Amino acid sequence: MDPRTELRNFLSTRRARIPPEAAGLAVAGGHRRVPGLRREEVALLAGVSVEYYTRLERGRASGVSDSVLDSIGDVLQLDDVEQSHLRRLIRGASADAAVQGRPAPQELRPSLRYLLDAIEGAPAFIRDGRLNLRGSNALGRRLYSPHYRAHAEAAGPSERAEGGQTTHANIARFVFLDEGARTFYTDWEKVAGDIVATLHAEAGRVPDDDSLRELVVELSSGSGHFRRLWEAHDVMDQRAGILRLHHPVVGDVEVFMEATPLAADPGLTLVVLPVAPGSPSARALARLSSPAV
Repeated sequence: MDPRTELRNFLSTRRARIPPEAAGLAVAGGHRRVPGLRREEVALLAGVSVEYYTRLERGRASGVSDSVLDSIGDVLQLDDVEQSHLRRLIRGASADAAVQGRPAPQELRPSLRYLLDAIEGAPAFIRDGRLNLRGSNALGRRLYSPHYRAHAEAAGPSERAEGGQTTHANIARFVFLDEGARTFYTDWEKVAGDIVATLHAEAGRVPDDDSLRELVVELSSGSGHFRRLWEAHDVMDQRAGILRLHHPVVGDVEVFMEATPLAADPGLTLVVLPVAPGSPSARALARLSSPAV
C-alpha cells in the first residue's frame, strides 16, 4: 500500500465522520458539499493554515511536528489506535521516513510451539499481522477446524507458498471468501469489521509488505463487503473481547479472547480463548477435546 494514498484516505474518511456540530462549529443554513468537516474547518480548529493541512492530507508529510499531529488528532477525535496509525502513515509518507516495521518471521521459534502445547484447557494460536494462523495447540486447531478445512480444500495438501514456505490458514480469507464463516461466527458482521480494521492497522505498520498487499487485492476482488469496509479506513488493535462461535460438532461456544503481541517476534500475536468454568461453553470445549470427537 502506498503510504501517501493511505494517509490521504485515512484523513479524509476521519474528516467525513465528524459533523460540524460535534466539533463545536455553528452551521448556517444551506447545502454542504461534504458530510463532515471541510479541510479549512480542520485547519482552523487545529491552528494550522489551510495550505498546510491540505498538503498533509495530500500525503506531503515531511517535517510534521508531534504537536500538530496531536491537534489534528483532537479535532478528528482519533482514539489512541487511530493516533498511532496516523503517526505510522506520516512516517511512511515522509521523505525522511524512519525504517518501517517488518513482516513477522516465516517460521515460529521452537519455544513458541512449546508454549502453545503447554496451554491446556483453552484454545490458543499464534497469528501474524495478515491473520495467518501460524501455529496452534490441539484444542485451538479443533475449534478452528472450519478454517483449516477450508484452507486445505482451497489450497490442496501439496501447495507451497513462494520461497518454499508452507501456506497457512488465514482468518480473513475464511471470513470473506467462505460461506461457512457466516455460520461459524455468530456475530459475523462485527467480526468482519474487526478483521478489516486489523488489516488496515497492519498496512500502516508494514506498508511495503507485498504479501499483505496481495491479500487485500484477493479479498477486494472476491468480496464486495470487504471492499466497502476497506474503503472506510477504520483501524483497531484488538487485545480483548468475546467471540461467539457455532462449531459444526459441539454447537455454540462463547469464548473470551485475550491477544498478546510477542515482543521478541514483532508482527506475531498470541491469542488465547478461555471460557467461563462450568459454563455450557466449557462443557462444549471438553467434548471437543475428547479423543472421540
